[in-house]
Amino acid sequence: MERSELVRRLILNEICDDYENVDQRILPDLVRDGSRLGLSIERAEIVATMASLVEDGLAKSYLLSCREPFATEIQGMPSLDVIEEDFKTYWWPFDDGA
Repeated sequence: MERSELVRRLILNEICDDYENVDQRILPDLVRDGSRLGLSIERAEIVATMASLVEDGLAKSYLLSCREPFATEIQGMPSLDVIEEDFKTYWWPFDDGA
């Protein structure tokens, strides 16, 4: 399996059962899991892979809030040039209801 496909699958595994934030959960978990596989995974690679998952329709971006509406879908991939400190942007796998 190519590295890019492995990183995609690791990310999809992270978001498959809950909304996840890149800086809060995805990055630390992928760094840990990648090191077990002999890979060094950087934030920039995760962000680029997240963008490709969104573009390919495999994941969606959301803004989460403790007030209604609790989850608001973001069209496309939001900018993640800086590390999020307030953890508002989350990802969930695309679900067409099928």
